[in-house]
Amino acid sequence: MDNAGRERASKSKTRSRRASSNSRNGFAGKTQGIHLRVIPAGRVGFVRTTVECKESRIGKKPIEVPSNVTLTLEEQFIKAKGPLGELSLNYPAEVKVVKEESGKLRVSKTVETKRANQMHGLFRTLTDNIIVGVSKGFDKKLQLVGVGYRAAVEGKDLVMNLGFSHPVRMAVPEGLKVKVEENTRIIVSGYDKSEIGQFAASIKKWRLPEPYKGKGIRYTDEVVRRKEGKAGKKK
Repeated sequence: MDNAGRERASKSKTRSRRASSNSRNGFAGKTQGIHLRVIPAGRVGFVRTTVECKESRIGKKPIEVPSNVTLTLEEQFIKAKGPLGELSLNYPAEVKVVKEESGKLRVSKTVETKRANQMHGLFRTLTDNIIVGVSKGFDKKLQLVGVGYRAAVEGKDLVMNLGFSHPVRMAVPEGLKVKVEENTRIIVSGYDKSEIGQFAASIKKWRLPEPYKGKGIRYTDEVVRRKEGKAGKKK
């Protein structure tokens, strides 16, 4: 027998010994200390769990309606009219708003789902915003920090000097009022809270506060985290 034939015979004997060893050790049921258990198909099932949706602490609070505000309720729609203006709001199917005998508004859920729980708190806040907006209004205050930074109102425009080669001129949206105090404090006021926030954010975007000297435009109640400058090279 040549060398190739001997190698083939040796490999065949090795495979035979491995198969015999596996059959003796119970390969189908137990291998190297691992026990395999066969579960009948009829006993396989799924465990059902009930997800509990907690009620929103904000959503369940009633909303006070001032005497100078007139409300119009139509199914999933509300309109509030007050001395400062008029605002309306559409509700999704997950929540609804009702007026109680006491005159207060209450936002409630129509279904028990996670999304309904989220909408409950959100639309209670939005409803309160339109009531407060048309009766009292909102404002947002900004501060200009930097040498030579100043602002002024010219007609219906807000004009700011922010270190550029030319002044920044922004048209004030209809329904909003802008007031400048001491050339560095800007007050944006109105009855629509979302529009006030958007316009204030667009003002701030021109010069975001930098972290080393704090130069830029910031909200008056904003805390700017400062960084230490790079130390000079030691000799």
